[in-house]
Amino acid sequence: MLQDADALPQLIGDFKPIDQWQTHLNRLFYGLRGDRLRSYYQTFASADYRLAHALAADYYERVMKREKGAKSGKGETTSSGPSDLSRQSRSSSESRLTVLELGPGNGNLAACFLSHLKVLDTHELVYPRVRYVMVDWEQPVLDGALAYPDLAAHRDRLVIQCSSIEHLAGMADGSVDRILCNELWNDLPTKLMAKNAGDIEEEYIRPNLSEALHAKIQDWSAFVRAFEARDFDVLKTVPPFLDDLVWEKEYRKVEWKDVPFRKIITEFLKTIDEHVLLPVNLGAFAVLKEAQRLLGPDAVGLSAFDAGTADRQVLNDPEKPCYGQFGGQYSFMINFALIEAVAKHLGIMRTALEPQREFVGRSLNTNVLTLMDLLATHPSAGPTLEPWEQDRLVLKTIKALNETYESPYRRRFEFPLSANMPPAERETLGALLRSLKHNGVPDTVAYLTEEELNAAQKDLEAIGYDSDAIKMALGAPPSPIEYCHFNCR
Repeated sequence: MLQDADALPQLIGDFKPIDQWQTHLNRLFYGLRGDRLRSYYQTFASADYRLAHALAADYYERVMKREKGAKSGKGETTSSGPSDLSRQSRSSSESRLTVLELGPGNGNLAACFLSHLKVLDTHELVYPRVRYVMVDWEQPVLDGALAYPDLAAHRDRLVIQCSSIEHLAGMADGSVDRILCNELWNDLPTKLMAKNAGDIEEEYIRPNLSEALHAKIQDWSAFVRAFEARDFDVLKTVPPFLDDLVWEKEYRKVEWKDVPFRKIITEFLKTIDEHVLLPVNLGAFAVLKEAQRLLGPDAVGLSAFDAGTADRQVLNDPEKPCYGQFGGQYSFMINFALIEAVAKHLGIMRTALEPQREFVGRSLNTNVLTLMDLLATHPSAGPTLEPWEQDRLVLKTIKALNETYESPYRRRFEFPLSANMPPAERETLGALLRSLKHNGVPDTVAYLTEEELNAAQKDLEAIGYDSDAIKMALGAPPSPIEYCHFNCR
């Protein structure tokens, strides 16, 4: 069925499995909108620093613990202190520590990770040995990440590699100590499968363009050819179209010859009811398989952060949101239960899953809340607010927090104001936006500690927040579909 029944379809492609169109669309998205990513979505590492700091602290602790317990030669002697570890590290021909980030985004995660690691490493035992490799399949993304201002201080240990994540050519087996990927898996190829009368089917889709936009494109045949070939020179000359795609859906039997881990997938689907769509994150499986090849036997391991669930009851819910679209780009929820089953099949026995918020909070030894969760506790928050009224609430909240909040980094707060805003409000909120300090809350997607919220309590109450509601949010259990930290060794 058409998602938009009122749209008159103008066909621009054939039916294909959803993962194939997802790959095509994501390439179009990055080619056409890659320089404006933050206009469509932000991640927990786009501007905030706390996830990166938690990863740096975790890495430093694990490397130090590993090396303190390492045996010297055939004897039982272990290094006893920083000076011994320093001599051991500098004398070892295998002392290089390779950290691999898949999908580095704008470079902020790498910059904050390396900066914090350097601060923690007072005896210079870990940071000087780190070789930080940023991998992406789009060269412009890598160029943009490498140009991130805060990475200039770490340029001597940075490497970029334009490569597919399925196989990183030139990287030897067992040569990597740490792999990081933040909100990458949801962009990688994912199929939607369901049982139907003894068969396993998958979702096929085909794209149409809305009648309104079709009328604005003068050379329709040239547009269709450019859409298929991803000819950006031509596509940039037509009106923006990614938000005007209309999708038809149908379901066909899975062609298993092109799908890995058939047995694992079919066994998993036995636990799911008929006709319930299940995300099958093929790209995440490929990351696991490549991680198994790259990670050394005593490596710290892989950490992936993304939104999803391992709860079989949630996965069996026919109403669960399997994917969303942001600026025309498909973004899928992660089936962590199936990820764990694939990891076990690959021989990766040491896996762990936890809410991302708990990982960050544990590193800080306190409770944390995201700014978006804080905004949701405001009495006026919700769908009844006009977009410009939501903007006003966001900016007033950040202004209140900034009375006491201080970041270790200086960031210009980026916040595009809603277009449909009364002129007087636009002038007022523009002035408020310009007044925000550069070492304040860095982003609308940012973590706040319980102590910071307590310090800002009076300022938050002055704009309508209730302290009891904030305390309840701090102690609230994870949502059915939550940002999670998947770790494996």
